[in-house]
Amino acid sequence: MYQNIQIIGRLGKAPEMRFTPAGQQVTSFSVATDNQYTNQAGEKVKETTWFRVAVWGKMAEACNTYLAKGSLVMVSGRLTADKTTGGPKIWTDKSGKAGASFEINASVVKFLSTNTAKTEQDPTPFDGGDEEEVPF
Repeated sequence: MYQNIQIIGRLGKAPEMRFTPAGQQVTSFSVATDNQYTNQAGEKVKETTWFRVAVWGKMAEACNTYLAKGSLVMVSGRLTADKTTGGPKIWTDKSGKAGASFEINASVVKFLSTNTAKTEQDPTPFDGGDEEEVPF
């Protein structure tokens, strides 16, 4: 049996990296996906679905370094259900409003937007170099 889910969306807040007791790095972040349609009354309806993403290893490091709130990403991985309900994780915020999020154990994360806010310095652009130093 095999399952795979792919989503494209924006990070809801900055990623958070932590380490397991065995020293393995894991980065978590939330991704919002939007769906728009027109209902029978002719009104535009916008639905947002939230996914909680866990990324492991070197990819976790890259996500923590280069992603920030609002970054556009494509995530591919395995959907993880809540062990008690078999569905998404259900939660209630401080105001009492209920919500749900699906959990993805990511195998691939592609950065679809650039974000220079988290980089230390801008890379130096390549100026072509000295023609005499070209080895061919």
